[in-house]
Amino acid sequence: MTDEFQKILLSMKPKSPRMIALANAVDVNALSAIINAHELGFVNAILCGDENEIKSVAKKNNLNISDFEIVHCSDELTAATMAVSLVRNGRAEILMKGLIHSADILRAVLNRESGIRGDGILSHVSVMHSPSRKHRLFLTDVAMVMYPDLSQKVQLVKNAVELAHRMGIACPRVAPLCAVETLNPAMQATVDADALHKMNERGEISGCIISGPIGLDIAVSATAAKIKGIHAPIAGDADILLFDNIEAANNVVKSMVHFGDWIFGGVIIGARAPIVLNSRSDSDMSKLFSICIACTM
Repeated sequence: MTDEFQKILLSMKPKSPRMIALANAVDVNALSAIINAHELGFVNAILCGDENEIKSVAKKNNLNISDFEIVHCSDELTAATMAVSLVRNGRAEILMKGLIHSADILRAVLNRESGIRGDGILSHVSVMHSPSRKHRLFLTDVAMVMYPDLSQKVQLVKNAVELAHRMGIACPRVAPLCAVETLNPAMQATVDADALHKMNERGEISGCIISGPIGLDIAVSATAAKIKGIHAPIAGDADILLFDNIEAANNVVKSMVHFGDWIFGGVIIGARAPIVLNSRSDSDMSKLFSICIACTM
């Protein structure tokens, strides 16, 4: 962890530790990330799952979980239900996925009688940080909403803007990404981007600046914008990248991580509490970053 990235993490530190409920807490990487976040003063934790197995995993990997409460659950589905109930009942403020399929924990989240669904849609916001560029980008949606229509894109923007505000960006610049910078009725992404831009101008979407249609290169590169003669208000300086579909968003995030030096963090927004839903293949740093991001909500 670079000194600069550690400063970024510490800038997100809450005044007092937040309580996180880990569903099926037998995942060594999730446990390690929670311990690191606990040592930095971000969270306390309630570990849901088979008590003997949790203790065995911790002992085998030299992880100190003595500061955490363990709630014994007989199987992973029960652990998911328990972790969600802890959030629903106010004992926990953040939900985190352990060794359990995403669909199973989301099923518990969305249960109409016992879950923690909110009034709007659930969406995933990725926060990408590049140590070499000392730059940060918010991307949505890479994991939840597959093919958003215009009304869903409005919600995606609002969720991402809320997170950007929580992370200190007063008026984030939003780029609804398209293949071209001109309105083309045959390309729905450009139609939606133009509509979002106009909604922002009318004040229907506030707290941000939306400019589109806009291509990825124009959104992030002032040089590309200059060469193409495009003078959009956010050209080369976008904070939030809104994607038209999950395939494009997911592959861009993975490309940034595996072909660049970007550190990935992210949360699901729209439930009664933020949800940390990292993949098992994500690094310990990524999981720690995600927990810290959740603490800003």
